[in-house]
Amino acid sequence: AGMNGTAIENFVCVIYNVSFMNCTWHVGRTASGDTQYFLYWKTSRKEDLTECQNYIKDNCGRHTGCRFQNVTIERKRAYFLVNASRSGQNIQSHEKMIMLYKIEKLTPPLNVTVNCREASHVCEISWQPPHTSHVKRHACFKYEIVIENK
Repeated sequence: AGMNGTAIENFVCVIYNVSFMNCTWHVGRTASGDTQYFLYWKTSRKEDLTECQNYIKDNCGRHTGCRFQNVTIERKRAYFLVNASRSGQNIQSHEKMIMLYKIEKLTPPLNVTVNCREASHVCEISWQPPHTSHVKRHACFKYEIVIENK
């Protein structure tokens, strides 16, 4: 229900640095300037929806995103609901289900070391896997090395 074009658009979430998540969106095309959006989410059917505690705001003070801390992935899916309020206007809500592991932006590999032997023109490169909250086996990672001669 609600007037066409009042729902948010381009809802995107990204998990970074293992346990931080940002969700952002654009204000609906036909939503008036005093429309305010509210984000709710949960990671299981048994949970109640929880409202965002740390909104990102635009120049007009409207909520256009949310910052989360201590997010755990563990192969969970999350359900998101963004609804809005404005006196005298019906605003469309937006719902989305996201598999959290699919939106994690991994940190770079750790402790990268390079040891080269000039005489044999051989280099050994080693590293440790990036930090992540849900990948338990290091064999799950694939790496690409780009070598540039300077």
